[in-house]
Amino acid sequence: MRDENQDTIVHAKVDETQGPKVKRKDACLVVIYGQDLGRKYNIVGRDLRIGRATTNDICLSQDAVSREHAYIIVDDFGIKIRDNDSTNGTYINDNKIHEAYLRDGDLVKVGRSIFKFLSGENIESSYHEEIFRLSTVDGLTQVFNRRYFMETLERELSRARRYDRPLALLIFDIDYFKKCNDNFGHRAGDFVLRRIAELVTMRARKVDVVARYGGEEFTVILPEIEIKGAHIFAEKIRKLIDEEDFAFEGRKIPVTISIGVADLDSSVANADDLIQTADRRLYAAKAGGRNRVVDHG
Repeated sequence: MRDENQDTIVHAKVDETQGPKVKRKDACLVVIYGQDLGRKYNIVGRDLRIGRATTNDICLSQDAVSREHAYIIVDDFGIKIRDNDSTNGTYINDNKIHEAYLRDGDLVKVGRSIFKFLSGENIESSYHEEIFRLSTVDGLTQVFNRRYFMETLERELSRARRYDRPLALLIFDIDYFKKCNDNFGHRAGDFVLRRIAELVTMRARKVDVVARYGGEEFTVILPEIEIKGAHIFAEKIRKLIDEEDFAFEGRKIPVTISIGVADLDSSVANADDLIQTADRRLYAAKAGGRNRVVDHG
């Protein structure tokens, strides 16, 4: 008996026996997360095969990908993706699908790779905009990446020094994240990373910069905030994560974070000093029992 999740249709399926045909537009898939980051696969009126086998048009050599995982199908009504009864499923915008028509901007996840579907009149312009975006944004979590974080921290530190304004930094990571991946699978781990990024971004101010620093580690730059205010904010997001119901495919996942907090004091000469101070306090939080905030020592 097929799992109900496998039959979920992300977009209402078009009745192919009725209605006008859709005007054909240029379209492509762009890798925004995983191997071959930034690679473009043009969809030019022929079906494409996605899978682990080298005979596929889009070859993804990953254990989580089936040999013939999914198909991209072009018909008179648009472009759709069909899962080929793969072991780990095909996802559009985090929803597991069997078959669905694609819309401009949809995120397609196969194994550990994420593609962005682009279509329209000026596909080259959209592609170059996406490549520029990839230089600053992490494809999985959709928060800023490490490169953008480092550039912004340098800039904010210089501004804080110049105008004698406060500046704080949080570094946090997910407690026992390896156990999460081992016990629930990498797809569940990816879900946790994305959800944490969403929760922290929703709680942060517009001027704050939330970034994925690497793996399960995140940072938040807090301009115009002193250490006391930064600690209060850190406690809020720690509690928010602790109380959130992380459930993936019907299984509840226990998730907590540990946070190190630092501010721009006389001991900080540059961005690396600020990062090292926050990082040292993060490890103190983990050594102290995890699921806590440390802003001194």
